[in-house]
Amino acid sequence: MNWLQYVLSPPSGLHLGEILLISFILGVLHGATPDEHTWPITFSYAVGKYSTRGGMKAGFLFSLGFTAQRALLTTLGYLGLAQIYNQYNLDGPVYVAVGVAMAAAGFYVLKGRYIHLPIDVLLGGRRHHSGEVGGVPMHELEERDVPLGMTVVHGLIAGFGFGAYASVITFVLAPQTGSIVYAPLPGLLFGLGTMAVQIAFGAFFGSIMRLKGLTEEQIRRVARRVAGFTLYYGGLLFVAAGVLIAALPEVDAWAIATGNPIPNLDSINIGTILVLTVVGILGIGSMLREVNRLARGGRRP
Repeated sequence: MNWLQYVLSPPSGLHLGEILLISFILGVLHGATPDEHTWPITFSYAVGKYSTRGGMKAGFLFSLGFTAQRALLTTLGYLGLAQIYNQYNLDGPVYVAVGVAMAAAGFYVLKGRYIHLPIDVLLGGRRHHSGEVGGVPMHELEERDVPLGMTVVHGLIAGFGFGAYASVITFVLAPQTGSIVYAPLPGLLFGLGTMAVQIAFGAFFGSIMRLKGLTEEQIRRVARRVAGFTLYYGGLLFVAAGVLIAALPEVDAWAIATGNPIPNLDSINIGTILVLTVVGILGIGSMLREVNRLARGGRRP
């Protein structure tokens, strides 16, 4: 049995150290392969920060939320409560939740504000709108930066997505830890493995804009527009995919085998399509469009 077969189909009777090492390796594979719950989000936020350091921070914060959820998931796996994933297909609801969070963040970047609901006023709070600005809150008037804090929320939500890697750490490795005290550790190490790769990817994504030879102001404006566009329309695409899966569950099982044994590379499915569309078409496509507009002497974005 080679190392890949060993980590994807771990035997029973493993020591805790072996369990944690396999969990970390699985996390690295998960982060390095095109996964719809990681790449689109890390790309969008990292590009929006337009720097290596900002991209690394985006990858770290997203993975922080993801790691916390994975630790919870393996604890549930140890307790036997994660069997809900074997009974119900949660991909549709998770796609919808991820999509709503992405679209909300994208709207914030593009429009300079979140969609505002005056819940504070309904609850008896002080009204903070100005009649001179058409009811838009005063603190939402200026252009907004990419909200990196939202990446933690994205990570927490995306962690509820379930695939081949999650199955191994939840149903094979977590039950072997031998104690509820150790049960979160496979999920923790899995998340840290994913984090290591996502930080590296975030650094790369964040530095892309620097390769275009634009001025600092041009980089800032293009990066924010690309991030907002990718988050907003990518989020709507995730919502559409989630609704489709909820209505037609067989769509989630559709796949074209590639012959590659590594999960996320072994087939072309709806997750692959989401990654290619959000990162490739929406993300990189909008970036090239904006940069080419500047190169042609068009209006500054």
